Amino acid sequence: MRIEQHKTDILILGTGGAGLFAALHAKKANPALKVTVAVKGLLGKCGCTRMVQGGYNVALHKGDSVERHFMDTIEGGKWLPRQDLAWRLVEGAIERIQELENEVGCFFDRNPDGTLHGKAFAGQTFDRTVHKADLTGIEIINRLMEQVRAVDAEEMEEHRAIELIPAADGSGIAGVLFIDMRTGIYRFVQAKAVLLGTGGGPTMYRYHTPSGDKTCDGLAMALRYGLKLRDMEMVQFHPTGLLGGPDTRMTGTVLEEGLRGAGGYLLNGAGERFMANYDPKGERATRDVVSRGIYAEMRAGRTGPMGGIYIEMKHLGPEKVAKQFPGMVNRCKDCGFDLAGGRVEIVPTAHYLMGGVEFEVDASTASPGLYAAGEDCGGVHGANRLGGNGVANSTVFGGIAGDSMAAFVAREGRWRDPDTRVIDRGIERAEYPFSRPAARIHELRDALSQTMWDKVGVLRNQADMTSALDDIAAHRVALMAQGVPDGDRRFNLTWHDWLNMESLVDVSRVITVSAIAREDSRGAHFREDFPETGDLHSSCYTRVAAAGEEVTLEMVPVKFDIVKPGETLLKE
Repeated sequence: MRIEQHKTDILILGTGGAGLFAALHAKKANPALKVTVAVKGLLGKCGCTRMVQGGYNVALHKGDSVERHFMDTIEGGKWLPRQDLAWRLVEGAIERIQELENEVGCFFDRNPDGTLHGKAFAGQTFDRTVHKADLTGIEIINRLMEQVRAVDAEEMEEHRAIELIPAADGSGIAGVLFIDMRTGIYRFVQAKAVLLGTGGGPTMYRYHTPSGDKTCDGLAMALRYGLKLRDMEMVQFHPTGLLGGPDTRMTGTVLEEGLRGAGGYLLNGAGERFMANYDPKGERATRDVVSRGIYAEMRAGRTGPMGGIYIEMKHLGPEKVAKQFPGMVNRCKDCGFDLAGGRVEIVPTAHYLMGGVEFEVDASTASPGLYAAGEDCGGVHGANRLGGNGVANSTVFGGIAGDSMAAFVAREGRWRDPDTRVIDRGIERAEYPFSRPAARIHELRDALSQTMWDKVGVLRNQADMTSALDDIAAHRVALMAQGVPDGDRRFNLTWHDWLNMESLVDVSRVITVSAIAREDSRGAHFREDFPETGDLHSSCYTRVAAAGEEVTLEMVPVKFDIVKPGETLLKE
């Protein structure tokens, strides 16, 4: 089997906010470094940061403070976040938003007095979400892409990472094994430091917001590499996913939180507002609460013709809505719906993984030379991510990772000899589907998405999740019995569909094992059989590791090293 070899100083997996900021900061720290960015799709055209609509949380406005943003993050995360990471997020957001404007060249919406406009997002005590209308992610990624190309970073587009390769002597990471999707050739890239910034993407659910190529590949690789993941039961469902019907791939895509923040109504099938029945904050409750309220209405049969509920904005004035939310209005129009002047049917949709790789404030992981940032990481958000904290998380820790990797390379970075056995196993795993009879992989993916939606979704219980584990095991057996035609490997999308499915099955199993272990309800994780939160002072988070087919889990006490439950950093 042909394997090409390549060398670089810093290798970055993923070109969302985390990956692009890491590249910029690494080159800024040392322009002589060879920095390579690798992406499964095209630079600046894929990933989740580009899809960010709502905005970026930052405590810049009069009356707000870092302490207030921190407390919102901790309380929204139900006291499960790692507090030093959460503090670094809210503190770093100020620095990063100024960098985005003054150095990267982003333009965000402003108030008449010239200050940055902050709009209302659910679950926060202050309107701090900075934005570019409702197309914030496109603005950030377009400008970042221009800057990365200006600093002459090496690009590896349409390269699928399939294995993190350790050093032969066990001293850290040696590099990454890829498939060049354009040619089908395997390529090993040796690097002194590597960033895992591939993003999450919970597309194992029937309704989901990320594009279908986001399949948790980074988390699956991390598990095989031996890294530990935390908070994997915490899957965030965005309350307002477009329900476009069976004839559009737009189903599940987000209608942004600012719609509710601006005063949008949620109506059941009878046209009644219902959220006040579930939370005093109504439509502006946190995402987990609103998702459960919607799901309860759906389960009770109080739905529209496609089985969802409605969002309505027309009482705010159609012209105002069209001006304030042009992206959302056009998206709905493309699917035949009038957001500005009518009603749009919606459904909760899997949006974000709060869980991920355990990492440190400097973005390092347990493996020397391997760093992580963005949605591949766990600990920042705990049980629930505040809308607007996601892109802040990616860009803050992406920049930190770039600085840290440059310092690591200067201090002790070297090319390590790879463990060739792991390379061989990675190729063997990728080649496996060519040894089995061709089948329809999408049918198996549909079956997995139905399992996860029905049994490990918005509302959970022991019986359903235990059944889901059996289903997931059966899906894996079925996958291993299926294959793809043994032919041309160039742009062989069926092959990559198979590999996508393998990642989704492996991560779905970890999500389910973690959800079964957590016998209380926290944020995005709601157990119908354990509806109470329990004692916050004895809070624990889940930590999982995998060795082959075996998943091990432990409950780890949360450290309240900045603020304890019942306390606050806010001054009276």
